[in-house]
Amino acid sequence: MSDESNSSGQAYRIKVQGKLDKRWSDWFNGMSITFESGITTLTGVAIDQARLRGILSKIWDLNLTLISVTQIELEK
Repeated sequence: MSDESNSSGQAYRIKVQGKLDKRWSDWFNGMSITFESGITTLTGVAIDQARLRGILSKIWDLNLTLISVTQIELEK
């Protein structure tokens, strides 16, 4: 097990092609949603890999084009 993992999860920035309204935030486990230049960015914490997989599955279900998934440090 890595020292980087913790009980509160890991933060991610996920970019998809197209526009998602901020109202989708609850469906994406409370991730913040921003839109700029044709790209929607979801930013937030996934408490474990299963939760991250669930978010990515929802992107798949909506037939959105995944651009990137980046592990990030959230500002404290």
